Order: sequence, then structure tokens, then C-alpha cells
Amino acid sequence: MLALIFLFPYFAPSLCLSGTRPNIVMVMSDAFDGRLTYDPGSRVVQLPFSNYLRELGATFLNAYTNSPICCPSRAAMWSGQFVHLTQSWNNYKCLEANTTTWMDLLEANGYLTKMMGKLDYTSGSHSVSNRVEAWTRDVQFLLHQEGRPVTQLVGNMSTVRIMRKDWENTDKAAQWIHQRARSSNQPFALYLGLNLPHPYKTESLGPTAGGSTFLTSPYWLEKVSSELITVPKWLPMAAMHPVDYYSTVTKNCSGFFTEEEVKRIRAFYYAMCAEADAMLGQVISALRETRLLNNTVVIFTADHGELAMEHRQFYKMSMYEGSSHVPLMIMGPGLMSGLQVNQLVSMVDLYPTVLDIAGVATAGNLSGHSLLPLVSKARDFTKRQRPDWVLSEYHGCNVNASTYMLRKGRWKYMAYADGQSVPPQLFDLTLDKEELHNVLHKFPDIHANLDKLLRSIVDYPEVSKSVHLYNKKEFVTWRHSLGRNYSQVIAHLRWNMDWQKDALANERAVDKWLHDIL
Repeated sequence: MLALIFLFPYFAPSLCLSGTRPNIVMVMSDAFDGRLTYDPGSRVVQLPFSNYLRELGATFLNAYTNSPICCPSRAAMWSGQFVHLTQSWNNYKCLEANTTTWMDLLEANGYLTKMMGKLDYTSGSHSVSNRVEAWTRDVQFLLHQEGRPVTQLVGNMSTVRIMRKDWENTDKAAQWIHQRARSSNQPFALYLGLNLPHPYKTESLGPTAGGSTFLTSPYWLEKVSSELITVPKWLPMAAMHPVDYYSTVTKNCSGFFTEEEVKRIRAFYYAMCAEADAMLGQVISALRETRLLNNTVVIFTADHGELAMEHRQFYKMSMYEGSSHVPLMIMGPGLMSGLQVNQLVSMVDLYPTVLDIAGVATAGNLSGHSLLPLVSKARDFTKRQRPDWVLSEYHGCNVNASTYMLRKGRWKYMAYADGQSVPPQLFDLTLDKEELHNVLHKFPDIHANLDKLLRSIVDYPEVSKSVHLYNKKEFVTWRHSLGRNYSQVIAHLRWNMDWQKDALANERAVDKWLHDIL
């Protein structure tokens, strides 16, 4: 099948330029490390369809999430607005259901539209424990909110379809493409949201457990080059930044891990990426089989990455590269092939890009900028001045202070809370790719300039204050709604391991926190 796909002409006619509006297909995975879509990261696991997009399209080497967690990241992508503008503070508080997305505008302008799989951008989803953990992150004790990361091998060399829900949605997407090819000449826009390679829920930990199981089969593990798997360097716990320390403990990663255990977690994660890549491949194959590929723009991206034991953490919720760096690849008529784009871009850029592809005028003040001027063969695009920075922010659980990341050139600057109560960090990504050396005090001028720029983009002390007030209000409202059931409900959430041993002591800690903040 892959060999047949590569027979597709490299230089298809540019239908974008002939007046025919192209179809648009976006595949968005969950927790896919963007560094795997280009060298040297791409060598560790076989991702043939990502490689296909890289050969025939454009790969963005510096693409970032606007918030390293599912719902706020997707809210930024669907709205084209930074997180603080839509107040998408956590997985529970995101966009209102009636928010106008780029898909809505495509439909209003003549596109046939279809959304399948994981959407996750409106308010009200995710577990009670997830939202309570976000609201109470200021409580003065550490919360063990996640299960320890573990691996699980299933099946044998013939076991291909592991994430069955994703495969079902992928099948439906392929079937929908075949139906459209037979029944309509109307341009279409298709969105497919995957859950992979997000870790699976750890069933043994009960109904409130998070996703800490990296699960795959021998079939997918064979796609991983075990000799190329690296073991990340860790700072000693005592040397960690206070936010990293909190995150490591609340992700249940402060215990002992053998080198083999770390490598196994990383290998299983890469294998899960390979399975997600195969789903992308099925969509591309459906387009080719229906002769629609040469008039379809295909976009592959993810909501955030996965740390996979970098910085002694798994999951996301971090501004380090493994968590914040996402894949972004675009292929289609009128777009350049084999292009690697160095410019800094982020998820909010997809909203104006998709509308630009469809020839639909953008409305309102968007946070992003169209990517077409960077990848199009045409030279007649109005080149709105792009900023030379990207912004990401995080306000949810597993992190005990609102976090703001500004990436500009070689520098990554991280500011926290009000900018004073929690020390900021500065990394030189050219010399320190592992982000282990905070050089803030070594470069005071760089620190001052980047903080000034960050404050000109977002008044982050004020935003942090707003989030803090929101957390208090929501927790108090939720607590009062439970009445006498409060103690029983909160005792069964994913709290400190000692919660079950001494629920009263921890409840008193929460009560003290409430007394202090009210």
C-alpha cells in the first residue's frame, strides 16, 4: 500500500491556483512529540506516513502548542485565540459550545464539513478529580494525582489494532471520504481526532485513575529501533525548579526507576506513535484510492507532546520540548514539497491557515497568522508581518503555578505566577537541547528583554490572579453543591497516597487553604 502511495505524482497540478477550492483534511493526534517527525528524532521509530508528508509537503521544525494539555490546546486551535483570551484555564474550562470555529466558517462558505473522533475543546468535560486538582493546586501539600507510569504488552505479531476506538473512527473517516468521492463535487473539510499516542487509563487504580499505562503489541514494538532510544538526564530532586518538583511528585515519578524501565516506557510510547501514524496512513490511502489526493490539503498535527520520562516526568503539562513541541506537517496542491520550515509557529496559526486555503476571509482579531505564505508555491499572498516568537501558557493540574513560555530565537523563557513569587527560567536551546541549565542569571539583559516582550503580549501577573480567583470560586461552589457528601467524595479522588490513611488531616489542609484564600 505504501509503495502505491509513493507512485502518486510528486508534482500534481496546482488546483489551488486554478480557482478550484481544495478539500481540507486535518488529522490531530493526542500527545505526539513533534520532534519525531524530522531527524534525528524520526530515526527512532518507523513512521512511514509522516515521512510521506515530509517528502511531499512541508514540515514545521518549530511548532508549539499554545497550552500543553488537551482541551485548552484544542480550544486555541479551533478558535484561533490565545488561551488567556478565551479563558480556557483547564480541561474543564474551555470554549463555550456556541463558539465559532474555522469549521463553522468553512461550512458557511460552501464546504461540506465533518468532524470525527476526539474533539475536546468545549467546557464541561473530563473527570471531577481532574478539575478539583486544578482548582486546589495551591494547597500546601503534594497531591499524588497520577498512577506511576507503567508498560503493558498485549497480543502478538499479528495484533495491529490496539486502540480500537481510534481505528473505528479512522475507518469511518475513510468510508466518509469514499462516499464523498461518489456523491458530491462540493469541496469538503474533514477533521479526525485521535486519542493515540496518549497513555491509556490504568484500570487497576480505579475509576478516578488517570492515563499512566503505555500499552502496545509486539507488532508495533518491532517498528522501534531500541538501540537508538536515549535515557534522558535528570537533575537531582533537590536541584529541581519548585514547579518541576511539584509536577514530578504529583505525576508519581519521584520514586526509583531503573534505566531499563525508562527505556521500556519510551519504547512503548514510540510504538504507540507508530500505530497513530498508521491511522494517518489509512486516511491518506482513502484519498488516493478515490483520486482526491491531488486536490486535498492534508494537515497532521497534535494537541501537545509527551515527556516520556524526560525531566523525570511523563504526560504533558510542561513547557519542556517533549511536552510543548508538536508535529505540524502540511501537504497539498500548490504547496512546496520536501520543505522544512524553521519559523516559529503555533496552534493558533491553523485557524487563519485553513481559511486561507479555502479562500475565506478571516474575521475578528486572531492570535495566529496564516502559514500559507511560508509554504505556498505562489508568491502573491499578502504577507502579514509574523511575530518572531510563540506563546504557550498553562493553568491546570499537576503544576502549582500558572506558567508562561515565550520562545524567541534560541531562547526559551518561562515565567510563573506573578513573575516574582516563583523564579523564572531561561534556556538556550542551541547549547542546551535537554533544557537542564537555567541561565537566567548569566544573561540578565536577555531575561529583561524577554520578560518585557512577554508582558507586552500578555499581562501575565493579572492573568495569574484571574486564574487564582477562578479556582477559588469554582472549588467553593463545587464544595457547597456536595453538602454533607463532600468529605466522602473528596476522599475518593486521586489525592495524596496518605489520603486514605489520614483523610481527616488532608481535609483540614484543604480547609486551612480555603480559610487563607477567602
